[in-house]
Amino acid sequence: KRSSLRQEVGVVLQDPVLFGTSIKENIAYGKPGASMKEIEEAARQVHAHDFIVALPEGYDTLIAESGNTLSGGQRQRICLARALIRQAAILIMDEPTSAVDAQSHSLIRDAMSRLQQGRTILLIAHQFHTIQDFDRILVLKNGTIIEDGDHTRLMQMKGYYYELYRLQNNLRVA
Repeated sequence: KRSSLRQEVGVVLQDPVLFGTSIKENIAYGKPGASMKEIEEAARQVHAHDFIVALPEGYDTLIAESGNTLSGGQRQRICLARALIRQAAILIMDEPTSAVDAQSHSLIRDAMSRLQQGRTILLIAHQFHTIQDFDRILVLKNGTIIEDGDHTRLMQMKGYYYELYRLQNNLRVA
């Protein structure tokens, strides 16, 4: 049923959505009634715990809906913790590293590798360094899947994925 399917899906959007409440409540939104231990564990797994406890009120720090007192990477990691605490079998991520600095990008990629364990991740991305470690990559062109495989196989095919990879990385044909 649709309602049971929704229970199994977590979503992390390109533009992090935060609520005008505490960090603790923002994370727990993914699992109403979550214990503080669960909230902290989810934050630790996505590398958010250290910056949260460094805030004046820690997990009780109030944030505005825009989250403008936090960096883009901090906002995204709170949203990742919210998705993680749900323990959803399916995680949909839309460009989760697009608007973050290099350090946050690295932390988010590490968190994504942890999130992969035991679940399906549907990752929408345009940056190859974000996707090349995934088991299966579907390449879309004009809304149609035109290639399918892991990074190595897609590169060996020398098709559309290969051409885009070369363009993005300024590689010349050997």
